[in-house]
Amino acid sequence: MIKANYHTHTSFCDGKGSPDEILEEAVKKGFDILGFSSHCAYPFADSWHIAPREFEKYRAAVYQAKENFRGKITVLYGFEADYIHGITKPSIKEDYASLKPDYLIGSVHYVGNEKGIFGIDDKTEAVQEGLQKIFNGDGKKCVQEYFFLQREMLKKGDFTIWGHPDLVRKRNGLLHFFDENEDWYIKELKETAALAKKAGVLAEINTGAIARKAMDSLYPSSAFLSILHEEGIPVIISSDSHSKENLDSEFDRAYREAKKAGYTESAYLDEKAEIRFQKIS
Repeated sequence: MIKANYHTHTSFCDGKGSPDEILEEAVKKGFDILGFSSHCAYPFADSWHIAPREFEKYRAAVYQAKENFRGKITVLYGFEADYIHGITKPSIKEDYASLKPDYLIGSVHYVGNEKGIFGIDDKTEAVQEGLQKIFNGDGKKCVQEYFFLQREMLKKGDFTIWGHPDLVRKRNGLLHFFDENEDWYIKELKETAALAKKAGVLAEINTGAIARKAMDSLYPSSAFLSILHEEGIPVIISSDSHSKENLDSEFDRAYREAKKAGYTESAYLDEKAEIRFQKIS
């Protein structure tokens, strides 16, 4: 099988290591393709996004690393594009057109309302504070807003990979602010999956929470993954790595979960960032 990862963070955002350092490790681990995807919310930037003034430096570093490792590994240049209500323009692709990325990952990290916003995957204490301050402790409203934003992104965004589709679960194991088995939650998953099908995106099976010990589970959950399969939405495996050591963390588990949900193929992006499929062994 082609071994690839497209959700890779570097020291240009909140990851560790330069593109060259990460590629050196990727070659050792037997990767065929590696895509870099710095956190970005163009033209906005929080502390963990790549700063707009660093865009050209980031692109140059990836392009140079691509040359340095030519013949050893295929390198792609991309962004994890953060969708933020009221900031992201009608088309994510248009927002990033001037940066000329090979591909984009569309993700939602922020939820909020007229009272403000907070990162749904922030530290546990910050999420707890946000739930109280922004949603008056109403976890259901928070989760519904999260999936509303996902659907808004899927309607407006033109991107290749749908990043960690149910990131809202990240701190739920400690805060218990919603029940994943309740009917209203399953309804949110189904409505969102239906829009993802229309958008034509690849749903990411993301192993990052396990490597960073946030929870012992993949994004999406087994239940959500089964819904995605029922909708006929293709999947792609990524580690969401923030350090070179975790480039292929829990890939075997991701493939097992995909097969369990009924998938027989997974997607990958080739050297031209075109979507290809391979059988899951």
